[in-house]
Order: sequence, then C-alpha cells, then structure tokens
Amino acid sequence: MKILFFGDSITDMARSREMDGNAFGYGMGYVHSVSSTLKYENPQAYEIINRGIGGHRVVDLYARIKADVWNHNPDLISILIGINDVWHEIYGGNGVDLERYERVYRMMIEDTKKRLPNVKFILCEPFVLKGTATEEKYEEFCEVKKYAAVVKKLAEEYGAGFVALQDKLDEAAAKYGAVHYLYDGVHPDVAGGKLIAEEWLKVFREGF
Repeated sequence: MKILFFGDSITDMARSREMDGNAFGYGMGYVHSVSSTLKYENPQAYEIINRGIGGHRVVDLYARIKADVWNHNPDLISILIGINDVWHEIYGGNGVDLERYERVYRMMIEDTKKRLPNVKFILCEPFVLKGTATEEKYEEFCEVKKYAAVVKKLAEEYGAGFVALQDKLDEAAAKYGAVHYLYDGVHPDVAGGKLIAEEWLKVFREGF
C-alpha cells in the first residue's frame, strides 16, 4: 500500500527533500511515528511518502496536487491543512476564508477522485492550542475550529476517514501542559506528534 501524507509544516516537520522512503524523508513528526509503527509491523507492506511543505494553505496544496500527489498514484491520501489558512490572515492578510477553504478542499477531493478513482482519503482535523505563536491573538486563531468542522463535513460526505484531534489535544494539554504537545501552540513536539499518529492509526485500522 502506498500512503501519501499531504499538508503543511505539521506534516513536513523538517523532512529531507532528497531522501524519500526512509527516516529522513518522513520528517520528525507524526508521519515518522506512523511510518515507524506500520513498517515495524511489516516493512514490505507499505510505501510512505511525505509531501508536507511548511507555510502552505489549502490553495497551495491544490496548486501542487498533480506533481506531489497524482503523479505518485497513491492508494491512500492523508490530508492535514487549515491552520495557515487562518494564521496567514491574522498576520499577513493572505489567508483563505472559510467559504473558499471548503470550495478548494472539495475541489482537491473531487479532482483527485476523477484522476485516481480507487484512492481512499483520511482527512485530519486542523487544531490549535494556546502557545507562544498563538497566545496574543488566540481568539482569532480559534477560528480554525470552524475549518475543522468543514473537514469533518467533507469526510462524512465523501466517505473518508476523519481523524479528530482538537479534543484529544485539549485533554492532554489540560493534564500536562500545552507546551509538551504543541510547543508553540501550532507545531507538535514529540508527544504531540505521537498523539496525532496514534489517533491517525486508529482511523486507519478501522478501515473507515
């Protein structure tokens, strides 16, 4: 099975652009954790590709979907996108509003299904916690929860797996502190990456 992870810096996590298909190419986040689990179980059963790029919004994913997704002909596409669509608006006026986010996300799914009719999707909920990058404008950052609701709706509509993350991160942060999960309120530390991976694997194993 070929699994392709598509997203922003949360997926990217300093992956090597020159070393696909091994630990360096998986990055240091949840993709690495998922890969280590699946490949430990059966190293021959999975080909895993990380195509996260830091700073990207849903429109950036759509712009590169042919080169970074379709041309690889994956069996399963996992998408995590949304925080930059909010963040870029807060600090640069170049975000993606909710209506456009849904429209472009839907285009990604529908165009991909036409190109790869047998492909499956796992859609991951975008999230935020209070941290050094978000605390000053935290109420504005919490707009991402509306984007999360769109992702859940699209997953239900298209029969995709949905990885719920915000509540799990909120619970963990309340118990041990947000900084141990998202070190700046957006990007996962090792515990946050593991949490995302564990929730992703639950959905993957259920077969959605």
